[in-house]
Order: sequence, then C-alpha cells, then structure tokens
Amino acid sequence: MDKVQLEERVKELNKLLHETGYAYYVKDQPLVPDAVYDQYLNELIAIESEFPNLIYPDSPTQRVGGMILQGFYKVPHTYPMLSLANAFGRDDLDDFDRRIRAAIGDDFSYVCELKIDGLAISLSYENGVFVRGATRGDGRVGEDITENLKTIRSIPLRLKEPITLEVRGEAYMPKKSFIALNEFRVENEEEKFANPRNAAAGSLRQLDPKIAASRNLAIFVYAIGGDGEAYQLDSHAQALDYLDQLGFNTNPERQTCHSIDEVQQYIEKWTDKRLDLPYEIDGIVVKVNRYVHQQDLGFTAKSPRWATAYKFPAEEVVTTLLNIELTVGRTGTLTPTAILEPVQVAGSIVGRASLHNEDLIREKDIRIGDTVIIRKAGDIIPEVVAVVLAERKEDLPAFKMPTHCPACDSELVRIEDEVALRCVNPQCPAQITEGLIHFVSRNAMNVDGLGEKVIEQLFREGLIHDVADLFTLTKDQLLELERMGDKSASNLIAAIEVSKQNSMERLLFGLGIRHVGEKGAKILSEEFGDMKSLAQATVDQLTVIHEIGDKMADSVVRYFDNEEVQKLIQRLDTLGVNLSYTGKRVDLTNLDHVLTGKTIVLTGKLEKLTRQEAKEKIEQVGGTVSGSVSKKTDVVVAGEDAGSKLDKARTLGIPVWDENRLIEELN
Repeated sequence: MDKVQLEERVKELNKLLHETGYAYYVKDQPLVPDAVYDQYLNELIAIESEFPNLIYPDSPTQRVGGMILQGFYKVPHTYPMLSLANAFGRDDLDDFDRRIRAAIGDDFSYVCELKIDGLAISLSYENGVFVRGATRGDGRVGEDITENLKTIRSIPLRLKEPITLEVRGEAYMPKKSFIALNEFRVENEEEKFANPRNAAAGSLRQLDPKIAASRNLAIFVYAIGGDGEAYQLDSHAQALDYLDQLGFNTNPERQTCHSIDEVQQYIEKWTDKRLDLPYEIDGIVVKVNRYVHQQDLGFTAKSPRWATAYKFPAEEVVTTLLNIELTVGRTGTLTPTAILEPVQVAGSIVGRASLHNEDLIREKDIRIGDTVIIRKAGDIIPEVVAVVLAERKEDLPAFKMPTHCPACDSELVRIEDEVALRCVNPQCPAQITEGLIHFVSRNAMNVDGLGEKVIEQLFREGLIHDVADLFTLTKDQLLELERMGDKSASNLIAAIEVSKQNSMERLLFGLGIRHVGEKGAKILSEEFGDMKSLAQATVDQLTVIHEIGDKMADSVVRYFDNEEVQKLIQRLDTLGVNLSYTGKRVDLTNLDHVLTGKTIVLTGKLEKLTRQEAKEKIEQVGGTVSGSVSKKTDVVVAGEDAGSKLDKARTLGIPVWDENRLIEELN
C-alpha cells in the first residue's frame, strides 16, 4: 500500500476497533468474534510499529499502558468536584424533600441512580478526543492519571461527536475482576485487597500503566461538568441520554421519580437487589432533575443543595475490644478510640472504632475486654454501638478517663457546656504536632510530601516547634531524617517554598483558629484582604459580615489578641509567607454602580447570559449573588420558568428585574 492507502487503512481500523470495542465493553453486545477483533488490532499494531507517525492519540493500541510514569502531576478541575450530603433513612429523605419543595415548589422530579463504590474521576475531551483524566483530589485540584485511565476500555478515546466537554464518572472494579485479582495475589503470596473500591483506587494510582491495564477496571459516567445548559440540555436525565449518544457508559438502572415515595420505592428495590449486581454499590444518589431547579437551589461550601446520597443501612458485627487508646487533638480535646480484634464489616477490615467521648463510654458501660457490636456504613468511621453483656467476663473493671494529659501530663479540664475533656497547655506536644499536620494538609497550605510521619519526625528531632519553623528548614536537615533521600528532600523544600505564595485564606485556615473553617477563612480573607487588617478587627466589625457569627468573631479576636500569635504572624511575614488575599476581590470604594454592595438572587433560566456569566458580571460591579431570597435581598432577576423564589420576592416586596433589565444596568 502507498502512503495514502496506509493512512486510510489506519483510519478505517481505528473506526472499526472503536465501534466494536464500544459494542463489547459498553453495550455488552459483541459485533464480531474475539478473533476478528484481535485480527484488526494486530494489523493496526503492525502498521503503527513500522510507521510511528500514523499513531493517533486516540488509537486503541494506546490502551495497553505506555512508559512508566515518574509521578502524578496536580491538575485543577475546570469545575469543582463537590461531595454529596448524606441521608441515612426515610426521615433524612423527607427532610431533604421538604427543603427542596420549600425552595422551588412542588412541580419538579428527581433522578435516582445507583451509587457506585469506586473512585470519582474527571474526564476531559477536546474536539471529541480524550485528552486528560484526573482524580477528585480535594475537589478543586486532582492528580493527572490520564495514562492509567486510557487502559479502561469502557472509557471512549474518541466520542461520536467532535465536542469539547468535561464529564464526571466513577471508576470501579467489577466483582469478577476483584475475585480474580485477589486469587492472583494469594498465589503470589501478596496481601489481598480488602474491597473492590480500594483495589480500583490502588490500580489507578500505579506509576506503571501496565498494572492498571491488567486489573480490568470499568467506569460509569454520571454527569457533565459545569453548565449542562451550554449543550442545550434542560435536565440531568436528558444529559445522561446525551452521554449515551456520545459513546459513554452510563448506568442503565437510573429512574426518574416524581415523589419522595417513588424515590423510597427505588431505594427499597435496590437495597434488596444490590448483591445481584456485578459491581459494588453503597447507596443511591438522588438528584433534582431540571437544571433550572438545580440553579435555584444552589450550593453550600461543600455540596449541592439539589442532591443527596442515600447510604444503605449500616452493617453490624461482633468483635472484642482489646484496648482504649487516647489521643490529643490540635485543640486539646482528648479523644478515646476503641482498638478491636480486626473484623470484616461493610466490605473492609476494621481494627479501630470511634468512642466519641467519656460520656458515651460511661453511658454504654464499655470496658476493655468486652465483646462489642460495631457498626459501619459506607465511608463512615466505625463506631461501637453496644456491649454484649451476656458475654462479659467477671471482674472487668470499669474504664476511667485519666485526670492528666497523656502527652504532657497537664491536668485535664472540662470546659463549661462541652462534653469532652481538654488539655489547655499551649505547649502540649500532641497539640503542636496535630496543629502542624493540619497546617500542611491539602485544604490548608497543601505542602506536597509533608505528611504526618515526616511532621512527627521533624518535631521529635527538635527541628520544628511551630508553623513558622517549617519555612526555615534546610535540605541538610531533612536528609538527617529516616527514609529521606536526596530527591525527596529537594522536592519537599521546593514544595514548602511554593506554599509561601498561597492566598491568605489557606494560611488562615491552616492556623487552626477555633470555629474558622475553610468557608469562614475565605469570607474573612476576601473581606479584609490581608492578615494584618484582620488581626486588628473588632467583634462588631466581624459580626456585620454575612455568615460570620458571634462565636467565630469572638474566636478570631481572641486569637489575634494573643502576643505569641502576633509574634508568629510577624515571623511568617519576615520569612516571606504571603499574608494577603490573592483571589478575585472587588474594591467597592472605587465603584459607583446601582448594584454595588447589593445582594442579588438569580432564578429561572436566562437566555442571553449563563448563570456563571451573570454572577461574574454582578461581582465585577461590586454586587453579591445569593442562592436564596430573604429580607436582605435587594434585587431578584427572574428568567424563564422562575419558581418559588419569584413568588417569595413578590411577597416580600423585593424589586424583580428580567434579564434585559439586568444587562441594561450592567452595561
């Protein structure tokens, strides 16, 4: 064949292999015998071997796993991958349903889907070609695992339309693959995986893609990232059908429900049938169907208000309580943990369980040596439910909490209105260590490679005493630590240096101020702009800020009033740590616009602007976009199919604009 004929044959083989692979791995409807598929593939491999310039990025030959990776690079998600709030019974579902109806009325539907027990991933396509895949990570930034994801044959390398989009899915290990993998590991005297979820996650984080390829993973795609309306889609159900048309593998067991009773019936059906499925599920995902309703409901800091994850009833098993371990957290709280005879529960081996606090131990009369019932549901931390008193041995002594801190021997105190015992010694080594671990964690300063074990070593060796000391570490000091090589030390010093440039909200959250979580840190950083301004704020100045309550305000003022804290902030500044907010922030003093300082609610479907475009334009002129209507709302912008928010605005006498009026005012 000449060059033109070769190129045409390669394109033809690619098309044949994509079509037959889709039919086999997604639709489970083989178009040709395996021998014919292998014949096509071998012919393509032979041509590509002789003419490497004819290897296309989406060639099926690229699924076998290429060169060994050096590591996983961090990649930001175009749209955040938020987690879902949980429901554990009918009461929780009814509460969820009531909140939805109170916000958008009664004219809506739900979509119910099986909650696959796997690893959440994001897939990006450009002009129909798969270009990148990433883990969920912290929801904002994940790890690039593209080469490993290419080995999953139910992930299309080329879509049926040349479209650019990002989709979300769940990579999982089918039960059959899990059984085969564990049999192989036993034969090779390797430790078995506890459950398919861990096996899938471990497979996709292998640096050698050939290992991932050998594990026979699969995927279900469950959503389009971002605004589905950008693709002329009105609902989640419509989006799933569209994903099917593009060549993705979506779960066929989904159902549209028109009441919470129908949702409950769907849940009951799959609670009974889940063991018959060829893959593991740990619950049911319930989503409000139409996008216009999802937009009206909005989001909290961590999850969408329009969706919930129903978790199957917890599994309970019996085991022996071997010991009660006491740990001191970063706020000084003493936490008891049950050390158990290892037992399998809810698909994983459990050796530890939560005891919460002293009152619970006393109330349930839990004693070391008891036979206990433990419960675990999905990802929830196992807990001790009860003691099997009939099996209690004679003369087991009642458990008593210590009077002094196990880490520093300071006297423990019980603060008024609190259940937990607390160590109030600010020099307690356990509190300092836990505070340092929190400071470098993913959602705080995010220092890659500086894990719990390294922090403990650094503190034990006297190399760090507070968070500022981290920024004085040298490579030579790190090389003195156990299992710390030259490359690891260099990478860690580089990661610490990079973290100095983090925006203020990460540093503020990392400092571990009581009652200041991620969302509070972001609000305070946006409002004050830099750490020194925040440090001078009064309780009155803080409490006037939307979503900053009395407890948080008082805690912030007390924290910055501390002389040692003031010295710490000054030292961080001297060491070059950024103390300013570097995100988008509007300077209201330089704006004179009708929407400056106003709270605006968007409801219904906009025709000329996307919801995100409208939000950004409003914020650029100093306005704030809220997800709910209240007496503090200044303007409601109502698009097509506006629902209960529009009704509430009229009841409260709040001005209502259409989209044209909004655009006119913005311009």
